[in-house]
Amino acid sequence: MTAGTTGMRLRRLTFGLSVLSALPVLTALAQSGAPAIRAVPDTVLGLDRIVVVVGDKPITQYDIQERIVAMQQSPSFKPPQNAEEFRKLALEIANMLVDEEVLVQKAIQLKVEVDDANLTPQVDRQIRDIRGRFGSEQEFRNELQKAGLGTVEEYRRFLMDQLRRNELQRRLLEKLRAEGKVPPVNVSQRQVEETFNRTRETLPRRPATVTFRQIVVAPKPNATARERARVKAESLLAEIKAGAEFERVAKRESADSMTREQGGDLGWSRRGTMVPEFERWMFGLRPGDLSPVIETVYGFHVIRVDRVQPGEVKARHVLVRAVVDTIDVQRARAEADSVARQWAAGVAFDTLVARHHDRLEETSILTPIPRDTALPPSYRDAFAGKKANDRVIFPIEGLDGHPKFVVAQLLSVEEGGEYTLADLKDRVRQQLVDEGSIRRLLDQLRKETFVRIQIDEPERIAPAGKP
Repeated sequence: MTAGTTGMRLRRLTFGLSVLSALPVLTALAQSGAPAIRAVPDTVLGLDRIVVVVGDKPITQYDIQERIVAMQQSPSFKPPQNAEEFRKLALEIANMLVDEEVLVQKAIQLKVEVDDANLTPQVDRQIRDIRGRFGSEQEFRNELQKAGLGTVEEYRRFLMDQLRRNELQRRLLEKLRAEGKVPPVNVSQRQVEETFNRTRETLPRRPATVTFRQIVVAPKPNATARERARVKAESLLAEIKAGAEFERVAKRESADSMTREQGGDLGWSRRGTMVPEFERWMFGLRPGDLSPVIETVYGFHVIRVDRVQPGEVKARHVLVRAVVDTIDVQRARAEADSVARQWAAGVAFDTLVARHHDRLEETSILTPIPRDTALPPSYRDAFAGKKANDRVIFPIEGLDGHPKFVVAQLLSVEEGGEYTLADLKDRVRQQLVDEGSIRRLLDQLRKETFVRIQIDEPERIAPAGKP
C-alpha cells in the first residue's frame, strides 16, 4: 500500500463516516446535522494493518471499520463495547468480505462482464436523490467533504465501483444457477417452522389487500378537434423540414410536459417501452430521419431519431394533442355509466374492454395489492368499505387535467393482521433453500482460493483454502 493511498484512507475517516454508508449518512446530515459515530474501541490496531487475504487481494482493518460504520446505520445494530466484542464482530465481517471477494474473483475468472453504461443511471439517481436533500449545490459539496467522501466525482467513482462489484456477484450467481452449478439443499418442515418462529416478532403486519379488474373510459376529442391537431402537427413537420431547429419547435409547441424543456428528448429507448404505433416508426428510422405525422393514443407526433445502437434508439418528438372540452368529459362519464349497466346485465368483461377501455391503463390487478399504501388515493377512497364483487364508478386524473372514469369490480378484499406460518411458509422455505445453496457454493469457492484471516493476537487463522 502506497503512502498516497494510506493518506486518502485516513482522510476519509476524519469524521468517522464511511463511504459505504454514504447514502444514509448524507441523508442524516441533510436532515439533522452530522451524527457523531464511534465505530470501534480505541484498542483496535492501525487501520492499514492487513487482516484478510483472498487470493492476492488484501483487506485491511480500514475495510472492516468501513463495514461496521455502514452497519451502524441500522437501528438494530448493537456496537461492540470492548476489544473482545470488536474482534468477534470483525471476524464475522471479515468472513462476509471473503464471501464477497471470492464471488467477484470467480466472476472475473469466468469472464462475467458488466457494462458501466448500465450502471450509470443508477449512480446518477443516487447522487440526484442525495443532492436534492440539500439547500444548494455548494452545501452538498461541502457536506461530501466533511463526511470524508471527497469530491462529487470521487464519490461517483466509488459508487460505480460498489455497484460493479454487486452486479458481478449477481450475474455470477445467475450464470451458475442457469448452468446448474449452484449446489441444491433440502429444507425440512421443522427448519421452516423454527425460522418463522424465530423471526415472527420482527415481521411487519400483513397489510389489507385488494384485487380488482377495471374498465377505464377516457374522454375522446371530437372529430373537429382531432383534425385541428393533425393539421397543426403537419404544419410543424413542414416547418422543421424547411430548416427550423427541431429542439426549438419542441420547446415551443410540444404538449409532452416531460420532454418539452429538453427539446423533446426521449433519451435511449428499448423495444416494449413505447406504444406500438410510436415504436414502429422510431425503430424504423435512421439517424437524422424524420417521421411523417403519426397518431397514437396520446395525440399526433413528429419523431426524429438522433442515434441508434444495438437494441436501443435515442429519439426526440413533438406532440400535438387534440383539445378535450367539457362536453367530451360529460360524454365519457355517460359512457362509463353505460359500461356499468352493461356489465351488471351480463355483458362479458372482455367485450366491454375491447369497446371502451383506455389502452394506457391496466385492466386487471390480480396480485393482491396493499390497499392503504400502494393504491392511489382515488382508488383507496372508492374501495373503502366495499366487499368482494362490489362495483364502483369513480374519476381519476387523466391527460391535461381532464378526468378519466373507472368502472371497477373488486375481486377480493383481505383485511390486515399478523402473518401466519401458512402465509409465509413457501417464501421461508425458498429463502432457506437459496441461502443454503449459496452457502455451499461459497464454501466450495473458498476451498479453491487462498483465504487467510488474522483478527486476534497473537495470530488467529480462520478457515482458509489451499496454502
